[in-house]
Amino acid sequence: MDVVYERCAGIDISKADVKVCIRVPGAGRRRRGEVRTFTSMTSGLLAMRDWLLAEGVTVVGMEATGIYWKPVFYLLEHDMECWLLNARHMKAVPGRKTDVKDSEWIAKLVEHGLVRASFVPPEPIRQLRDLTRYRTEVIRERTREAQRLAKLLEDAGIKLSCVVSDILGVSGRAMLEALIAGERDPRVLADLAKRRLRLKIPDLIEALTGRFGEHHAFLARAMLDRIDAATAMEVRLSARIGTALEPMRRSVDLLATIPGVSTRAAEVILAEIGVDMARFASAEHLASWAGVCPGNHESAGRQPTGRDPARQPLAQGRTGPVRDGRRPYQEHLPRRPLPTPGRPPRQTPGGGRPGTLPPDRRLAHAHPRRPTPGPRRRLLPGTHREDPGHPTAGQPAQPTRLPGQPAAHRDFLTTS
Repeated sequence: MDVVYERCAGIDISKADVKVCIRVPGAGRRRRGEVRTFTSMTSGLLAMRDWLLAEGVTVVGMEATGIYWKPVFYLLEHDMECWLLNARHMKAVPGRKTDVKDSEWIAKLVEHGLVRASFVPPEPIRQLRDLTRYRTEVIRERTREAQRLAKLLEDAGIKLSCVVSDILGVSGRAMLEALIAGERDPRVLADLAKRRLRLKIPDLIEALTGRFGEHHAFLARAMLDRIDAATAMEVRLSARIGTALEPMRRSVDLLATIPGVSTRAAEVILAEIGVDMARFASAEHLASWAGVCPGNHESAGRQPTGRDPARQPLAQGRTGPVRDGRRPYQEHLPRRPLPTPGRPPRQTPGGGRPGTLPPDRRLAHAHPRRPTPGPRRRLLPGTHREDPGHPTAGQPAQPTRLPGQPAAHRDFLTTS
């Protein structure tokens, strides 16, 4: 088999140490291999780097083992080409398996170019990704606490969620604070309602009649404190993300022009894929990497599934325009049936691909999405006069009724 990389290495990483195997030219036409073990401490990793540089290694392959690969990758990426390899792509033949043999196998695969490196974004994008992913986890934890609080109220017989759409809104929060402070009179609690919710005071009085006690008050206070802490942390993280995105502000604004992609979704997309589209061969490769297009990995009649952090914002970008009831970018168009809101079927051809990025090599060269053009004037069928009920661009649509047509019947026009 042909040798693609003359001087390469394979690293098997564990929590405590790393096994490193180098493959370099030997005597004559032979290849020389050597394996050494280093600790995973910084001092051991520095000694490993010095050895690899002394041997003239140019390419290093390592298996993606939890988070333990990160210190090794980050230390070596400035001095040589580092490949992060998928464990599924490196299955060895059956037999005895040790860490040393794993490092030798990785080195041989890299030596002959039989594996492909996984996408690892540059350091600024990695830091941005850490921030956006942590913000997502904070928001999820806050949602879980709100759900626990709703269950606690149900346990106490307080049916506030049956009347109030958001128990953590202004009115709901005031009632919760009063309950925790010791107020038990449902009429006093219902009188804390604000604005339009005051129309539901009779329902609130009935919903706030329960057996809320000191035990429930203690737990509710603890849950509200965690919700407030999560909200404060989300604000801090959003401010930090905004600062980190200042050099890429134009890219965020460009992504936000895609219908259904909000500014926050654009931030997550940039944190997952970066701004350098040259890392992906085409838009199809990007969609495949993000996991938003159907694949073919059937085994024993089943297809494995997986979760990708990059998939959620892209799928939201696809279904966002459907869920948006206002649809400002197409409100001038005649009425027509729309798809059922919600996530697209998993087996639908194309999956979430309509929400992915255009096949530009770099986001900096992309252009804002053009709005849907308005309809033009058209002639009535079989005549040479314009349809007075058909709007021009910038004019609202007027209902059209032909002579002799019942007023209750509405004609759906088509744009030309």
